[in-house]
Amino acid sequence: MKRPILLAVDDDVSVLEAVVQDLRSRYGEEYRVARAASGQAALDTMRQLRERQETLALIVSDQRMPGMTGVEFLERARQEYPDARRVLLTAYADTEAAIQAINSARIHYYLTKPWDPPEERLYPVLDDLLSDWKAGHQPRFEGLRVVGHRWSQKDHELRSFLSRNHVPYRWLDAATSEEALRLLAERGLDGSRLPVLLCEDGSALECPELDAVAARVGLRTQAASDFYDLAIVGAGPAGLAAAVYGASEGLRTLVIEPEAPGGQAGSSSKIENYLGFPTGITGSDLGRRAHMQGVRFGAEFLTQRATGLRAEGQYRFVQLVDGREVSAHVVLLAMGVQYRRLEIAGAGALTGRGIYYGAALVEAAACRDEEVFLVGGANSAGQAALHFARYARKVTMLVRAESLVESMSKYLIDEIERIPSITVEPRTQVVAVEGEDRLERIRTVGPDGERERDASSLFVFIGAEPRTDWLPAEILRDHHGFVLAGPELRATSGFSQRWTSLREPYLLETSIPGVLVAGDVRSGSVKRAASAVGEGSIAVQFAHQYLASF
Repeated sequence: MKRPILLAVDDDVSVLEAVVQDLRSRYGEEYRVARAASGQAALDTMRQLRERQETLALIVSDQRMPGMTGVEFLERARQEYPDARRVLLTAYADTEAAIQAINSARIHYYLTKPWDPPEERLYPVLDDLLSDWKAGHQPRFEGLRVVGHRWSQKDHELRSFLSRNHVPYRWLDAATSEEALRLLAERGLDGSRLPVLLCEDGSALECPELDAVAARVGLRTQAASDFYDLAIVGAGPAGLAAAVYGASEGLRTLVIEPEAPGGQAGSSSKIENYLGFPTGITGSDLGRRAHMQGVRFGAEFLTQRATGLRAEGQYRFVQLVDGREVSAHVVLLAMGVQYRRLEIAGAGALTGRGIYYGAALVEAAACRDEEVFLVGGANSAGQAALHFARYARKVTMLVRAESLVESMSKYLIDEIERIPSITVEPRTQVVAVEGEDRLERIRTVGPDGERERDASSLFVFIGAEPRTDWLPAEILRDHHGFVLAGPELRATSGFSQRWTSLREPYLLETSIPGVLVAGDVRSGSVKRAASAVGEGSIAVQFAHQYLASF
């Protein structure tokens, strides 16, 4: 397989040579380095690369070039290779233009010349960008394949699990792909139990459970130890932040997560108002980065579902779905929330068969040239609308409120208004869904009365429900099921009978001493990724205080 390409563009021959040499010095073993002396020459090169089906990973372009500026070139380059990372080289006087280019050309970074030494000012930036590119790039390969049906809930769950855990695979539709039928026949399978996971060694898993898939693709499903200082249930932003801070501060840290790092935020197509990422970051990338950071510090990640919790003396025990349990001095509950289900006739049977909760990014490409309906008006719905607009012919947002202003950030509203393929229908809700094997129609009620519409994909973002059914009665919750903590506990009926410590509960401590809570699952929390990260890091400080009391 040919190595991916890094493209350097500059009209100044000496600067171009310096860029090429720096790129080759660091990345020459893994990538090929190409060059162009103008924007037009670079576009010609890119078209030739596309004709040869070559892979372009990164473009580094100067801003001040005759005939076509770097920003103008990168805007056009985005049409040729939309997934390539784009870096603009600027002089100090061009900083304002570079910042504007973040919006117009969607550049990923700008660097001010000179960047000596490259080990400090160039390579860390490019390392990060190329790491992101590799995480999202799916080259042609002879690895895992999923043979399934687009309108199968099990197929959707399997593909989503693999994608969110960054496991490369190819999906083949059994209804349309001759290759899929051939591969099944080679393994003696008739396709009656889809989806099928076809493995590199020739084996196959028919209609597999996700825990079996996790074990097959190399995810850890059994804890390495029976005891930890800190056990974290959930790997959303709060749990990941706690894992990073806990492990980096010397705590033996275990993270228990049934699906994938990132939690609900991990399904977000793009988070543009998270501090430190001026061009935005996908929820999946944020989860991947935090997971890598936690592993680097020594945190252990376990792909398992927690099913119970009990306290015994100074130990806290978390029961797992496979019947095992792990113990810890401190347990942090960071399970996050899940989107509320549509309570209308037919919705349950069509879940995963045209009705999806959250962004369901694995379905985006399948929606090409179709009309997609989204229910909800918060930021997550807005981010999804912008993402699906890249594929779908039309995106219709059904919003129960008078407008998006009440629940969505202004930057998202402004972007939605700029895209003609996105339509917002306020004061409108779905009242019925219909279909045999998949979603075929929806009925909506709005200002113009009731309407029946053809629909194949409906994505739902209507509030959040906590995942707390598995917790014992000793963990006090509010009437919605969110976990109570800190000062709120004192006013709760039954607290005095449950609280066994002489001290007051810590700010993020639940009604069981040594069991903390952080993030969206906490009663009264701010439902934002940045807030969850803050609570996760603060929870580690309370864990230290609790451990110091022994």
